[in-house]
Amino acid sequence: MSKIKASHRFARMSPTKVRHFARLVQGMTASQGLEQLKFMPNRGARMLERVLQSAVANAEDRGARNGGSLTIAEARVDMGPSFKRVWPRGRGRADFLQKKFCHIHVALEAPELG
Repeated sequence: MSKIKASHRFARMSPTKVRHFARLVQGMTASQGLEQLKFMPNRGARMLERVLQSAVANAEDRGARNGGSLTIAEARVDMGPSFKRVWPRGRGRADFLQKKFCHIHVALEAPELG
């Protein structure tokens, strides 16, 4: 079996907001995963859906004939870098903000390619 990968690096969202959807679709077929993510109203689901669509397009580009046989072997969301910002508070104090990034990785298994 051959693995086809796609990723979105430096996505401007916290990884914990996307990991929930990555766990949800892992192990499904690609068409089932896309169908599940399509009806989720969250921005993290949109980002993961776009990466999954890219992986399916990569599989078609490599010669996968049947899109229904592609299974999501791996859906992983890693921590990226963060912007550190200072937020002024009352009485001269300051709080620190971390604007987080994440890396979204999707790998599909295509049985007919390998």
